[in-house]
Amino acid sequence: MTANLPAAPSQDNAPRQALVMSTIAFTVCFAVWTIFSIIGVRIKQDLGLNETEFGLLVGTPILTGSLVRMVLGVWTDRFGGRLVYTATMLAAAVATFLLAFAHTYGQMLVAALGVGLAGGSFAVGVAYVSRFFPAGKQGTALGIFGVGNVGAAVTKFLAPFVLLSWGWQSVALIWAAALVVMAAVFWFTTGDDPVIRERRAGKAAPARSFLQEFAPLKNLQVWRFAFYYFFAFGAFVALSLWLPRYLIGVYGFGIATAGMIGAAYSIPASIFRAYGGVLSDRIGARTVLYWTFAVSAVATLVLSLPSADYVVRGISGPIAFHFEIGPLAFIAVACVLGFFMSLGKAAVYKHIPAYYPQSVGAVGGVVGMIGGLGGFILPIAFGAVNDLTGVWSSCFMLLFVIVATCFAWMHFSIRRMERAAAAEASGLSYAAE
Repeated sequence: MTANLPAAPSQDNAPRQALVMSTIAFTVCFAVWTIFSIIGVRIKQDLGLNETEFGLLVGTPILTGSLVRMVLGVWTDRFGGRLVYTATMLAAAVATFLLAFAHTYGQMLVAALGVGLAGGSFAVGVAYVSRFFPAGKQGTALGIFGVGNVGAAVTKFLAPFVLLSWGWQSVALIWAAALVVMAAVFWFTTGDDPVIRERRAGKAAPARSFLQEFAPLKNLQVWRFAFYYFFAFGAFVALSLWLPRYLIGVYGFGIATAGMIGAAYSIPASIFRAYGGVLSDRIGARTVLYWTFAVSAVATLVLSLPSADYVVRGISGPIAFHFEIGPLAFIAVACVLGFFMSLGKAAVYKHIPAYYPQSVGAVGGVVGMIGGLGGFILPIAFGAVNDLTGVWSSCFMLLFVIVATCFAWMHFSIRRMERAAAAEASGLSYAAE
């Protein structure tokens, strides 16, 4: 089997090959990472889970995938993405295979922790791919790599049909097999990044200590970027996991239909991440983030409006009104929200190699970790606020508060930096006179 695989790419072709294969691998990993968005609905029915328990189940893989990102990012900087990426996929494949043999809620939570390793592949890919491209092209390259988010749509599109035909256990077995195949293909079709090659040839300095790797994390700016990603990526993952359940509960769709609609949300929200990278290179990541937060605030505000009946005291007597967001309007606004989230995801990661070129693994890992934690925390929060308020649209109320906070923090931080730059320029001008 391995004899038929292409040889490792030449140095001239290495950047394109690394980008293409990393994107495909991330797509497979993301499909596995969000597997509970579909099989979790059937497991909820089989085990009689409440909304909070369901939210914890679908969010547990997101927790693992988030927490390991920082470590995997640093390991990629030190040992190379080819090795770390392959090992991560194989480890996640083992956990996904074992998931098919879990029977209790506790066993499924433990298996879900291992499945989540697939989500850590993002930090590996960012650190690996960024080393192949100059600064002026990193936004586009990382945006293309981020298209692998479309793996969520792959799961929503294909998993319902596999589930209905052979059961949810078959979904886990097939997705595990796909990871093993992808790991083999990736290993035999990619090469080490330029930094790792130079280290082995003795032309580059050895890897820095772990303390040096994590030094940039002392900067508040890193955590501001992480909070942006908590919304742009974390909320995207949370909605990818939550939408099928939301559509079934609010509009009465079947699981297959809900999965198809969820895919319709995920596909543009993933593919247009590449466009977000191009825009960030052309007009600036800051401008893209302004648009992302402004439009997302409006979209979440609209979606947060609950169905309601109003009675107005008219001239001739009471006048009754009914308000609700229909399924077509909901899908349209959700897709707009997903589109701007995709632009924002790329814009956040455009900042990282620009501000921290020597610490992409550590900084990108911690930003990805916080963003991934959003994908873990928010589904649980969605279930909790549902149980607390009894209002389906309460999840979008929560997202509105988060995105409004992102917008305000970014705006006031930028204004503060502009004032500091103006004061410094004024001081230099005065000194020159």
